[in-house]
Amino acid sequence: MLAASALVGGVPAFALLLLLLGGAVDPLPGLLALGATLAGALTVARIWLGNLRSLGAALRQAMDGEGTVPELAGPLLLPSVEEVAETARRVARALQARTEQVSRLRQSDAAIIEILPDPLVVLDSGGAALRANAEARALFGAVPAGGGDLAALLRHPALAEAVSAALATGAAQRADIALPVPVQRELHVHAVPMDPPLADGGRLLLLLSDRTRDRAVERMRADFVANASHELRTPLASLIGFIETLRGPAEDDREASARFLGIMAEQADRMRRLIDDLLGLSRIEITEHQPPTGRVDLGALVAAELEALGPVLAARGASVAVQAPEGLVAAPAEAGQLAQVLRNLLENAARYGREGGTIRLTLARAQDVPDPRWPARPGLVLAVSDEGPGIARQHLPRLTERFYRVDRGRGRNAGGTGLGLAIVKHIVNRHRGLLLIESEEGVGSTFRVWLPAAE
Repeated sequence: MLAASALVGGVPAFALLLLLLGGAVDPLPGLLALGATLAGALTVARIWLGNLRSLGAALRQAMDGEGTVPELAGPLLLPSVEEVAETARRVARALQARTEQVSRLRQSDAAIIEILPDPLVVLDSGGAALRANAEARALFGAVPAGGGDLAALLRHPALAEAVSAALATGAAQRADIALPVPVQRELHVHAVPMDPPLADGGRLLLLLSDRTRDRAVERMRADFVANASHELRTPLASLIGFIETLRGPAEDDREASARFLGIMAEQADRMRRLIDDLLGLSRIEITEHQPPTGRVDLGALVAAELEALGPVLAARGASVAVQAPEGLVAAPAEAGQLAQVLRNLLENAARYGREGGTIRLTLARAQDVPDPRWPARPGLVLAVSDEGPGIARQHLPRLTERFYRVDRGRGRNAGGTGLGLAIVKHIVNRHRGLLLIESEEGVGSTFRVWLPAAE
């Protein structure tokens, strides 16, 4: 303030002071003039500096994006200040318009990324995930993330090489990646560098195309042809042989015809069940990489399946001891597939367990049946035990393979297709669960399934 006052009134005040000292002006009028000069200089400096401070504050406000430059309060000393203020208001309006445009562009950028039908992840210059669209979050979980499926993806050697090459060369890179956990997933990754970077510092876009379903369909076709041709050969040979016999030597033998027709019906039914199981397994494998989204009351599901399997259990004289409290809900889960798991386990227990024996079915929370192999998150455990002859230890790791049988002759005679446990394994994998098989020869077998529970 003093410096500005001296700048405004210094020259006239100095001149008056010289006139007073030289006696050219009477002391009283001279002092009054000197005081008036100094007071005027202070007033002008105050108004001037106030205008400038107000203008500076308004410009800072505009620079911070907090609004347009307001009208300056108080009188404006010089036309030049008004001119500067008007220019500042125009600059502020231009800044605000540009800020709004940038904001709209950011929103458009986020909206476009969000609605893309394929998963998309934005990485920074260090290769860390900044954000992801809805499809990527559904596939990998929250982003940014310090672990989980996305961390496994970003650590994959093929992807790390593609990211490094894209950042180094500025050219888009492609890579095919297979993630083995939690279920087999095959992805085609397109890494696109961004120059200039996105508003949030994003330097690289990862566009992911999930090829799991397509590859599963290809494998399904090949496996179906191979498995069907192999497993259907025996029943087809039987049918052809019996048909030739009925046309020839047994043409007029009613007793033999009736017996042969019964065997042919059994073989035809076996082929039907085999084809149904193969098709069902193929459908499950196609969607195995996509977790379910529903909720299933396991107690109600157990009651419904026991009622439906009544004839099968009665044919073997088997009884079921059930311990399934109410209110245990699996989520995320699909009722139809979990019913198939329960049905296959109960049918296996009835077929391969002791005739007239007891099947024990228990349902409990995972914390009530502790096991270090259970995942740390909340879960439910479904266990089915039989009183059969048991399974030798060396067979246990292969029980969930397609068409694997401990005793091939006994498995076919019991009516099994060799696909039941393979179906159970793939359904449990789709539910991000865990299947454990324990058996002791001469005592029986226990199949335990861990499933995620509703919170």
